[in-house]
Amino acid sequence: MRTLPWNRLTIIAAFAIAMGHLEAVVVVYIRKLMGIIPTPEQLDPDVIAQIPTWLIGTEQTREAATIVMLIALGLLAGRTARERLGVFLLAFGIWDIFYYISLKAMIDWPASLATTDCLFLIPRPWYAPVWLPILASCGLIAIGLLLMRPTGTSGRTSRNSRA
Repeated sequence: MRTLPWNRLTIIAAFAIAMGHLEAVVVVYIRKLMGIIPTPEQLDPDVIAQIPTWLIGTEQTREAATIVMLIALGLLAGRTARERLGVFLLAFGIWDIFYYISLKAMIDWPASLATTDCLFLIPRPWYAPVWLPILASCGLIAIGLLLMRPTGTSGRTSRNSRA
């Protein structure tokens, strides 16, 4: 079996880590603008209800732009449809984990993995404890790596083809 090219993985990971940090910086600015720094323990429906409609719309466009950027990375870095999906999933998972790592480093939030967060605003708010998107992101990374693995044989005979 051929292995994944580490130089490509490193570049994809670097992009996703930087993007996760950048997203966290933007969220810190939004929270400061809204006067919710320090951030409340939980980002639940009561907190989100305080955000003006125009800012919710602005945040939704940021979220959509994030997904477009991750799709573009997949299209640019992948060579096949399978690999493109793998790159997207890998980058999405890394991005999301480093988003939370950056928030923790900058504003010491979330307080714990049990802290409730508003994960997305598209099409409407999704709420869950922070451990859920982190767990999902670990799964996305694993699936992305599997999809990015080169397919085909490398000269080795499989068990099923031996007589």
